[in-house]
Amino acid sequence: MLSLSLGPIALPLAPVLLLLAVAGASWLATRLARKATGENPSMASGELAGNTVTHAALLGLLAARLAYLALHADAYLASPWAVFDLRDGGWNGPAGLLTGLGWLVWRGFRRPELRRPLGVSGAAGVGFWALATFLAGLGGSPAMPAVQLVALDRAPSVSLSEAARGRPVAVNLWASWCGPCRVEMPVLAAAQQRETRVGFLFVNQGETPEAVQAYLRREGLPLREVLLDRGSTLGQAIGSRGLPVTLFYDAQGRQVDAHFGILNAAALESRLRQLRPPP
Repeated sequence: MLSLSLGPIALPLAPVLLLLAVAGASWLATRLARKATGENPSMASGELAGNTVTHAALLGLLAARLAYLALHADAYLASPWAVFDLRDGGWNGPAGLLTGLGWLVWRGFRRPELRRPLGVSGAAGVGFWALATFLAGLGGSPAMPAVQLVALDRAPSVSLSEAARGRPVAVNLWASWCGPCRVEMPVLAAAQQRETRVGFLFVNQGETPEAVQAYLRREGLPLREVLLDRGSTLGQAIGSRGLPVTLFYDAQGRQVDAHFGILNAAALESRLRQLRPPP
């Protein structure tokens, strides 16, 4: 499950789960600190404990972003403004987790009365986030869904794995009515034109061949391997009603990454590096 639908709005699930984990851990730290010190709700220790958890999360996010940018510095140097595009999903989880936990340990060392509240709430927050991520299927390497698609030229239907043809592929779920899809499409089209070791499959969700062809002509997009998913079965299979979604599969058909929302050129390049076979 990649996104959470709230009426007409679809939100990426991963940051929602993280926000819930941080909010819950902060609340728990506040309650435990007040209980430990016997203070009433207007006094400072509980608020300090809750704020410490929140600050740990913010520092962890900063470290996770900086570590990711350092690992993919050359890709982001080509488009420096992408550094500030937090929609691209560019985070290094281990760096963020270690930084956040390190901040809690340091604050606990400075304030002994907060050690237990910070330790329990930190463990609870990390545990909730890990369990929720696992149950939502955001971890692991799921295989390609067994869905049938039709090529834009009305060739016989093919499965997603047949369309991949044993290659590593980036699979983009899109629609012409989707504004974010239209924003990122030129980036994906340019990548398809220059990429020789990774395939690109553009799986349109729910539109007619005529609507798709009209959009491609109007925008002057020379896309290859455009597939139609009239029933939006692929979106349902991966647990996302929102668009755009880009899935990254290795040559064995295992999902190595997935992104809900707009991908900029730097973030796309960083993910393609995981897929490219050795020259």
